[in-house]
Amino acid sequence: MKITETSLKGCFIIQPRLFEDDRGVFFESYQQKKFEEAIGGQINFVQDNISVSKKGVIRGLHLQKGVHAQSKLVQVVHGEVLDVIVDLRKDSETFGQHYKLNLSGNNRTSIFIPKGMAHGFVTLSDEATFMYKCDAFYDSASESGIIYNDLDLQIDWQCPIATPIISEKDYQLPTFKEFFK
Repeated sequence: MKITETSLKGCFIIQPRLFEDDRGVFFESYQQKKFEEAIGGQINFVQDNISVSKKGVIRGLHLQKGVHAQSKLVQVVHGEVLDVIVDLRKDSETFGQHYKLNLSGNNRTSIFIPKGMAHGFVTLSDEATFMYKCDAFYDSASESGIIYNDLDLQIDWQCPIATPIISEKDYQLPTFKEFFK
């Protein structure tokens, strides 16, 4: 397992070691001891979530705030997405910056997103099954986020269809500037 920090402080890419033979492939998608050693801290994941999305669906940019803030370990088990993370931690040296990475069932890469970062993705394949571990339980009152097409963030979502498919709830998210008012 190879774990490397991204350009966003505290956000890590996890690339598993693959064992392939004529039967298929085996790999560890998560190993607590190696993971915590690489990130320099302890994480207690308490909830696993799975979403299935069609081509052109954008989910995000989401996070939970306050005492219910979540760190997440995300991966795609089937299909392909462009994963997007935005650092919203005011005291971070990478505050306001974003990072993008293709995650797929083929590359088997995961990414760790610490508390205080917004997260989203767009589905590039016909369908994608997205899995994530969270270190805090979901709390609807703590839900927040940034609108996906924020002008200050200038994220190129590389959406594979002309008009992205977005939930009404996500259309109501604030801009980057509004988020900090």
